[in-house]
Amino acid sequence: MSNRTFVIGVGMTKFEKPGTKEGDYPDWAVEAGEKALADAGIPYDDVEQAYAGYCYGDSTYGQRALYGLGLTGIPVVNVNNNCATGSSALFLARQAVKGGLVDCALAVGFEKMEPGSLGVKYTDRTNALDKHAMRMFEIREAEASPPAPQMFGNAGRDHMQKYGSTPDHFAWIGWKNHKHSVNNPYAQFQDEYTLEDIKAAKMIHDPLTKLQCSPTSDGAACAIVASERYVDSHDLWDKAIEIAGQSMVTDLSSTFDESADCMTIVGSEMSRTAARAAYEEAQVAAHEVDVCELHDCFSANELITYEALGFAEEGEAHKLVEAEATTFGGQVVVNPSGGLISKGHPLGATGLAQCSELTWQLRGESGRRQVEGAKVALQHNIGLGGAAVVTVYKPAS
Repeated sequence: MSNRTFVIGVGMTKFEKPGTKEGDYPDWAVEAGEKALADAGIPYDDVEQAYAGYCYGDSTYGQRALYGLGLTGIPVVNVNNNCATGSSALFLARQAVKGGLVDCALAVGFEKMEPGSLGVKYTDRTNALDKHAMRMFEIREAEASPPAPQMFGNAGRDHMQKYGSTPDHFAWIGWKNHKHSVNNPYAQFQDEYTLEDIKAAKMIHDPLTKLQCSPTSDGAACAIVASERYVDSHDLWDKAIEIAGQSMVTDLSSTFDESADCMTIVGSEMSRTAARAAYEEAQVAAHEVDVCELHDCFSANELITYEALGFAEEGEAHKLVEAEATTFGGQVVVNPSGGLISKGHPLGATGLAQCSELTWQLRGESGRRQVEGAKVALQHNIGLGGAAVVTVYKPAS
Protein backbone atom coordinates (compact mmCIF):
# COMPACT_ATOMS: atom_id res chain seq x y z
CA MET A 1 0.00 0.00 0.00
CA SER A 2 1.01 3.68 0.16
CA ASN A 3 3.50 5.36 2.48
CA ARG A 4 0.78 7.47 4.15
CA THR A 5 1.11 7.88 7.92
CA PHE A 6 -1.56 8.23 10.59
CA VAL A 7 -1.85 9.08 14.26
CA ILE A 8 -4.05 6.33 15.68
CA GLY A 9 -3.82 7.05 19.40
CA VAL A 10 -2.86 9.90 21.71
CA GLY A 11 -2.72 10.51 25.43
CA MET A 12 -1.28 12.90 27.97
CA THR A 13 -1.14 13.66 31.66
CA LYS A 14 -2.19 16.88 33.27
CA PHE A 15 0.70 19.34 33.22
CA GLU A 16 1.58 20.60 36.69
CA LYS A 17 3.97 22.90 38.52
CA PRO A 18 7.36 21.25 39.16
CA GLY A 19 7.46 19.52 42.51
CA THR A 20 3.68 19.23 42.88
CA LYS A 21 2.89 16.31 40.57
CA GLU A 22 2.44 12.93 42.19
CA GLY A 23 4.82 10.19 41.04
CA ASP A 24 7.89 10.39 38.83
CA TYR A 25 8.68 10.57 35.11
CA PRO A 26 8.21 6.79 34.51
CA ASP A 27 4.73 6.99 36.04
CA TRP A 28 3.78 9.93 33.83
CA ALA A 29 5.15 8.30 30.68
CA VAL A 30 3.23 5.11 31.43
CA GLU A 31 0.03 7.09 32.05
CA ALA A 32 0.38 8.90 28.71
CA GLY A 33 1.40 5.69 26.92
CA GLU A 34 -1.45 3.63 28.32
CA LYS A 35 -3.93 6.35 27.35
CA ALA A 36 -2.55 6.43 23.79
CA LEU A 37 -2.67 2.64 23.45
CA ALA A 38 -6.22 2.53 24.82
CA ASP A 39 -7.19 5.35 22.47
CA ALA A 40 -5.86 3.34 19.52
CA GLY A 41 -7.29 0.09 20.90
CA ILE A 42 -4.03 -1.80 20.37
CA PRO A 43 -1.58 -3.65 22.65
CA TYR A 44 1.95 -2.43 23.33
CA ASP A 45 3.19 -5.64 21.70
CA ASP A 46 2.21 -4.17 18.32
CA VAL A 47 4.64 -1.26 18.73
CA GLU A 48 7.79 -1.99 16.71
CA GLN A 49 9.91 1.06 17.57
CA ALA A 50 9.73 3.79 20.20
CA TYR A 51 11.19 7.28 20.41
CA ALA A 52 11.37 8.88 23.85
CA GLY A 53 11.94 12.60 24.25
CA TYR A 54 13.21 14.47 27.31
CA CYS A 55 15.74 17.23 28.00
CA TYR A 56 16.39 16.98 31.72
CA GLY A 57 17.78 13.68 32.96
CA ASP A 58 20.43 11.05 32.53
CA SER A 59 20.83 8.76 29.55
CA THR A 60 18.33 5.96 28.78
CA TYR A 61 15.44 7.50 30.74
CA GLY A 62 13.38 6.56 27.69
CA GLN A 63 13.95 2.87 28.30
CA ARG A 64 13.19 3.26 32.00
CA ALA A 65 9.96 5.07 31.16
CA LEU A 66 8.77 2.63 28.50
CA TYR A 67 9.63 -0.52 30.42
CA GLY A 68 6.47 0.25 32.40
CA LEU A 69 4.47 -0.47 29.25
CA GLY A 70 6.23 -3.72 28.42
CA LEU A 71 9.60 -5.41 28.00
CA THR A 72 9.33 -6.42 24.37
CA GLY A 73 12.93 -5.78 23.27
CA ILE A 74 12.05 -3.16 20.66
CA PRO A 75 14.47 -0.36 19.74
CA VAL A 76 14.03 2.63 22.06
CA VAL A 77 15.75 5.79 20.88
CA ASN A 78 16.26 8.72 23.26
CA VAL A 79 15.66 12.17 21.74
CA ASN A 80 16.80 15.60 22.99
CA ASN A 81 16.14 18.64 20.77
CA ASN A 82 15.45 21.34 23.34
CA CYS A 83 11.85 22.61 23.26
CA ALA A 84 11.18 20.76 19.97
CA THR A 85 11.99 17.39 21.58
CA GLY A 86 8.46 15.97 21.54
CA SER A 87 7.92 16.84 17.88
CA SER A 88 11.36 15.48 17.02
CA ALA A 89 10.35 12.14 18.54
CA LEU A 90 7.14 12.28 16.50
CA PHE A 91 9.16 13.15 13.38
CA LEU A 92 11.35 10.07 13.86
CA ALA A 93 8.39 7.77 14.53
CA ARG A 94 6.65 9.04 11.41
CA GLN A 95 9.86 8.69 9.38
CA ALA A 96 10.19 5.03 10.39
CA VAL A 97 6.61 4.34 9.31
CA LYS A 98 6.73 6.45 6.15
CA GLY A 99 9.97 4.77 5.10
CA GLY A 100 8.34 1.36 5.39
CA LEU A 101 10.63 0.14 8.17
CA VAL A 102 7.76 -0.49 10.60
CA ASP A 103 3.97 -0.40 10.59
CA CYS A 104 3.53 0.94 14.13
CA ALA A 105 5.78 3.28 16.11
CA LEU A 106 5.36 5.15 19.35
CA ALA A 107 6.59 8.60 20.36
CA VAL A 108 6.54 9.60 24.02
CA GLY A 109 7.77 12.77 25.67
CA PHE A 110 8.12 13.60 29.34
CA GLU A 111 9.85 16.05 31.62
CA LYS A 112 10.54 16.48 35.32
CA MET A 113 11.66 20.07 35.68
CA GLU A 114 12.92 22.47 38.32
CA PRO A 115 11.02 25.62 39.29
CA GLY A 116 12.06 28.93 37.78
CA SER A 117 13.65 30.00 34.53
CA LEU A 118 15.70 27.55 32.50
CA GLY A 119 19.38 27.50 33.38
CA VAL A 120 22.60 25.97 32.10
CA LYS A 121 23.61 22.61 33.58
CA TYR A 122 27.12 22.30 32.13
CA THR A 123 29.35 25.34 32.42
CA ASP A 124 32.66 23.61 31.62
CA ARG A 125 31.95 23.20 27.87
CA THR A 126 30.66 25.12 24.86
CA ASN A 127 27.07 26.26 25.26
CA ALA A 128 24.81 25.16 22.38
CA LEU A 129 23.44 28.70 22.09
CA ASP A 130 26.79 30.53 22.11
CA LYS A 131 26.48 31.61 18.46
CA HIS A 132 22.89 32.76 18.99
CA ALA A 133 23.81 34.79 22.06
CA MET A 134 26.88 36.37 20.48
CA ARG A 135 24.90 37.49 17.43
CA MET A 136 22.08 38.84 19.61
CA PHE A 137 24.46 40.86 21.76
CA GLU A 138 25.87 42.45 18.63
CA ILE A 139 22.36 43.81 18.02
CA ARG A 140 21.13 44.53 21.54
CA GLU A 141 22.88 45.11 24.85
CA ALA A 142 22.91 42.21 27.32
CA GLU A 143 20.46 42.60 30.20
CA ALA A 144 20.05 40.88 33.56
CA SER A 145 16.82 39.06 32.62
CA PRO A 146 16.84 35.26 32.13
CA PRO A 147 18.23 34.06 28.77
CA ALA A 148 15.09 32.64 27.13
CA PRO A 149 12.74 35.59 27.73
CA GLN A 150 15.59 37.93 26.81
CA MET A 151 16.01 36.25 23.43
CA PHE A 152 12.31 36.11 22.59
CA GLY A 153 11.60 39.49 24.16
CA ASN A 154 14.29 40.99 21.96
CA ALA A 155 12.60 39.38 18.96
CA GLY A 156 9.42 41.17 20.02
CA ARG A 157 11.33 44.45 20.31
CA ASP A 158 12.64 43.98 16.77
CA HIS A 159 9.11 43.45 15.48
CA MET A 160 7.93 46.59 17.23
CA GLN A 161 10.84 48.59 15.88
CA LYS A 162 10.57 47.30 12.30
CA TYR A 163 6.81 46.95 11.87
CA GLY A 164 5.02 49.05 14.47
CA SER A 165 3.57 46.41 16.78
CA THR A 166 3.17 47.42 20.43
CA PRO A 167 3.31 45.75 23.87
CA ASP A 168 -0.50 45.64 23.82
CA HIS A 169 -0.44 43.26 20.88
CA PHE A 170 1.74 40.80 22.80
CA ALA A 171 -0.39 41.20 25.91
CA TRP A 172 -3.54 40.29 23.95
CA ILE A 173 -1.95 36.98 22.95
CA GLY A 174 -1.27 36.20 26.62
CA TRP A 175 -4.88 37.15 27.44
CA LYS A 176 -6.22 34.94 24.62
CA ASN A 177 -4.24 31.85 25.57
CA HIS A 178 -5.12 32.08 29.25
CA LYS A 179 -8.78 32.49 28.25
CA HIS A 180 -8.60 29.39 26.04
CA SER A 181 -7.07 27.29 28.83
CA VAL A 182 -10.15 27.62 31.02
CA ASN A 183 -11.67 24.76 29.00
CA ASN A 184 -8.62 22.47 29.08
CA PRO A 185 -8.52 20.03 32.04
CA TYR A 186 -4.90 19.11 31.15
CA ALA A 187 -3.62 22.68 31.49
CA GLN A 188 -1.35 23.72 34.35
CA PHE A 189 -3.24 27.02 34.61
CA GLN A 190 -6.96 27.32 33.93
CA ASP A 191 -7.44 30.92 35.02
CA GLU A 192 -8.87 33.75 32.98
CA TYR A 193 -7.33 37.20 33.35
CA THR A 194 -8.26 40.65 32.17
CA LEU A 195 -6.01 42.36 29.65
CA GLU A 196 -5.03 44.76 32.43
CA ASP A 197 -3.99 41.79 34.60
CA ILE A 198 -1.71 40.55 31.83
CA LYS A 199 -0.11 43.97 31.36
CA ALA A 200 0.26 44.63 35.10
CA ALA A 201 1.98 41.32 35.89
CA LYS A 202 5.66 41.29 36.84
CA MET A 203 7.89 42.39 33.95
CA ILE A 204 10.30 39.60 32.98
CA HIS A 205 11.95 41.19 29.93
CA ASP A 206 10.23 44.19 28.41
CA PRO A 207 7.70 43.85 26.75
CA LEU A 208 7.04 40.40 28.24
CA THR A 209 5.28 40.15 31.59
CA LYS A 210 5.07 36.94 33.58
CA LEU A 211 1.61 36.11 32.20
CA GLN A 212 3.06 36.12 28.67
CA CYS A 213 5.72 33.53 29.49
CA SER A 214 5.36 29.75 29.54
CA PRO A 215 6.01 28.12 32.93
CA THR A 216 8.23 25.15 33.66
CA SER A 217 6.08 22.04 34.07
CA ASP A 218 6.03 18.33 34.83
CA GLY A 219 4.12 15.91 32.64
CA ALA A 220 4.08 13.53 29.69
CA ALA A 221 2.35 12.96 26.36
CA CYS A 222 2.32 10.19 23.77
CA ALA A 223 1.28 9.49 20.18
CA ILE A 224 1.16 6.29 18.15
CA VAL A 225 1.89 6.47 14.43
CA ALA A 226 0.85 3.73 12.01
CA SER A 227 0.96 2.92 8.31
CA GLU A 228 -2.05 2.79 6.01
CA ARG A 229 -1.68 -0.98 5.91
CA TYR A 230 -1.88 -1.19 9.71
CA VAL A 231 -4.86 1.18 9.90
CA ASP A 232 -6.67 -0.81 7.22
CA SER A 233 -5.97 -4.27 8.65
CA HIS A 234 -7.07 -3.18 12.14
CA ASP A 235 -10.07 -1.15 10.89
CA LEU A 236 -8.97 2.05 12.64
CA TRP A 237 -10.23 4.50 10.02
CA ASP A 238 -12.88 6.13 12.21
CA LYS A 239 -10.30 7.64 14.61
CA ALA A 240 -7.17 7.84 12.44
CA ILE A 241 -5.76 11.30 11.72
CA GLU A 242 -3.35 11.62 8.81
CA ILE A 243 0.02 13.32 9.13
CA ALA A 244 -0.36 14.88 5.71
CA GLY A 245 2.85 16.91 5.79
CA GLN A 246 5.79 17.35 8.11
CA SER A 247 9.16 19.05 8.06
CA MET A 248 12.03 19.60 10.45
CA VAL A 249 14.46 22.44 9.78
CA THR A 250 17.56 23.38 11.77
CA ASP A 251 19.41 26.70 11.84
CA LEU A 252 20.22 28.30 8.51
CA SER A 253 23.05 30.66 7.62
CA SER A 254 20.52 33.50 8.00
CA THR A 255 20.36 32.80 11.75
CA PHE A 256 23.85 34.18 12.28
CA ASP A 257 24.78 36.30 9.28
CA GLU A 258 25.25 40.06 9.48
CA SER A 259 21.70 40.74 8.27
CA ALA A 260 20.18 38.61 11.06
CA ASP A 261 17.84 40.26 13.52
CA CYS A 262 16.58 38.91 16.82
CA MET A 263 13.58 37.32 15.09
CA THR A 264 15.77 35.16 12.86
CA ILE A 265 18.04 34.34 15.81
CA VAL A 266 15.09 32.72 17.61
CA GLY A 267 14.10 30.73 14.54
CA SER A 268 11.66 32.67 12.36
CA GLU A 269 13.40 31.49 9.17
CA MET A 270 13.52 27.89 10.42
CA SER A 271 9.78 28.05 11.06
CA ARG A 272 9.06 29.67 7.69
CA THR A 273 11.11 27.07 5.79
CA ALA A 274 9.58 24.14 7.67
CA ALA A 275 6.06 25.48 7.15
CA ARG A 276 6.52 25.84 3.40
CA ALA A 277 7.74 22.24 3.11
CA ALA A 278 4.95 20.85 5.30
CA TYR A 279 2.27 22.76 3.36
CA GLU A 280 3.73 21.53 0.08
CA GLU A 281 3.73 17.89 1.16
CA ALA A 282 0.18 18.18 2.52
CA GLN A 283 -1.00 20.11 -0.55
CA VAL A 284 -2.67 22.80 1.54
CA ALA A 285 -2.21 26.55 1.91
CA ALA A 286 -1.92 28.58 5.09
CA HIS A 287 -5.39 30.10 4.62
CA GLU A 288 -6.91 26.60 4.75
CA VAL A 289 -5.71 25.92 8.30
CA ASP A 290 -8.62 25.86 10.77
CA VAL A 291 -6.78 25.21 14.03
CA CYS A 292 -3.15 25.59 15.07
CA GLU A 293 -1.09 24.66 18.10
CA LEU A 294 1.76 27.16 17.90
CA HIS A 295 4.89 27.28 20.05
CA ASP A 296 4.02 30.29 22.22
CA CYS A 297 6.89 29.88 24.68
CA PHE A 298 6.44 33.66 24.91
CA SER A 299 3.70 35.81 23.43
CA ALA A 300 6.26 37.54 21.20
CA ASN A 301 7.05 34.23 19.54
CA GLU A 302 3.40 33.57 18.76
CA LEU A 303 3.10 36.96 17.09
CA ILE A 304 6.22 36.69 14.92
CA THR A 305 5.34 33.09 14.02
CA TYR A 306 1.99 34.16 12.53
CA GLU A 307 4.09 35.54 9.69
CA ALA A 308 6.42 32.54 9.48
CA LEU A 309 3.44 30.19 9.12
CA GLY A 310 1.81 32.35 6.46
CA PHE A 311 -1.18 33.47 8.54
CA ALA A 312 -0.09 37.08 7.98
CA GLU A 313 2.17 38.86 5.53
CA GLU A 314 5.59 39.94 6.76
CA GLY A 315 5.25 42.86 9.16
CA GLU A 316 1.49 42.45 9.56
CA ALA A 317 1.10 39.90 12.37
CA HIS A 318 -0.20 42.54 14.78
CA LYS A 319 -3.07 43.22 12.39
CA LEU A 320 -4.32 39.68 13.11
CA VAL A 321 -4.32 40.59 16.78
CA GLU A 322 -6.20 43.82 16.13
CA ALA A 323 -8.82 41.83 14.20
CA GLU A 324 -8.90 39.14 16.94
CA ALA A 325 -8.43 36.71 14.07
CA THR A 326 -6.61 33.98 16.03
CA THR A 327 -9.33 33.05 18.49
CA PHE A 328 -12.72 31.40 18.14
CA GLY A 329 -14.73 32.90 15.31
CA GLY A 330 -11.63 34.27 13.61
CA GLN A 331 -9.47 33.32 10.64
CA VAL A 332 -7.67 30.48 12.46
CA VAL A 333 -7.97 29.37 16.09
CA VAL A 334 -4.46 29.40 17.54
CA ASN A 335 -3.74 27.49 20.75
CA PRO A 336 -7.24 26.40 21.78
CA SER A 337 -5.46 24.30 24.43
CA GLY A 338 -4.16 27.44 26.12
CA GLY A 339 -0.78 27.00 24.48
CA LEU A 340 2.51 26.76 26.33
CA ILE A 341 1.76 30.00 28.19
CA SER A 342 -1.18 28.49 30.02
CA LYS A 343 -1.10 24.73 29.45
CA GLY A 344 2.55 24.58 30.58
CA HIS A 345 5.79 23.60 28.92
CA PRO A 346 7.42 20.32 30.00
CA LEU A 347 9.97 20.45 27.19
CA GLY A 348 9.97 16.80 26.10
CA ALA A 349 6.19 16.50 26.25
CA THR A 350 5.12 19.74 24.59
CA GLY A 351 5.21 18.63 20.95
CA LEU A 352 3.27 15.46 21.70
CA ALA A 353 0.71 17.38 23.74
CA GLN A 354 0.22 19.61 20.69
CA CYS A 355 -0.26 16.47 18.58
CA SER A 356 -2.81 15.16 21.08
CA GLU A 357 -4.79 18.41 21.05
CA LEU A 358 -4.95 18.57 17.26
CA THR A 359 -5.90 14.90 16.98
CA TRP A 360 -8.82 15.53 19.34
CA GLN A 361 -9.76 18.69 17.44
CA LEU A 362 -9.94 16.89 14.08
CA ARG A 363 -11.96 14.07 15.62
CA GLY A 364 -14.36 16.53 17.21
CA GLU A 365 -13.43 15.34 20.71
CA SER A 366 -12.26 18.61 22.30
CA GLY A 367 -15.36 19.44 24.28
CA ARG A 368 -15.86 23.11 25.18
CA ARG A 369 -12.68 24.14 23.31
CA GLN A 370 -13.72 22.43 20.07
CA VAL A 371 -13.10 24.37 16.87
CA GLU A 372 -16.26 23.69 14.90
CA GLY A 373 -15.77 22.05 11.52
CA ALA A 374 -11.98 21.78 11.81
CA LYS A 375 -10.58 19.90 8.81
CA VAL A 376 -6.94 21.07 8.59
CA ALA A 377 -4.69 21.40 11.64
CA LEU A 378 -1.16 22.78 11.92
CA GLN A 379 1.41 22.10 14.64
CA HIS A 380 4.44 24.33 15.20
CA ASN A 381 7.13 23.39 17.71
CA ILE A 382 10.51 25.08 17.95
CA GLY A 383 13.63 24.65 20.03
CA LEU A 384 16.57 27.02 20.15
CA GLY A 385 19.88 25.56 19.18
CA GLY A 386 17.91 24.77 17.01
CA ALA A 387 15.07 22.85 15.41
CA ALA A 388 11.64 23.78 14.07
CA VAL A 389 9.10 21.04 13.35
CA VAL A 390 5.91 21.88 11.48
CA THR A 391 3.23 19.21 10.97
CA VAL A 392 -0.03 19.31 9.00
CA TYR A 393 -2.88 16.98 10.00
CA LYS A 394 -6.09 16.01 8.24
CA PRO A 395 -8.85 13.51 9.06
CA ALA A 396 -8.26 10.14 7.40
CA SER A 397 -10.03 9.73 4.07
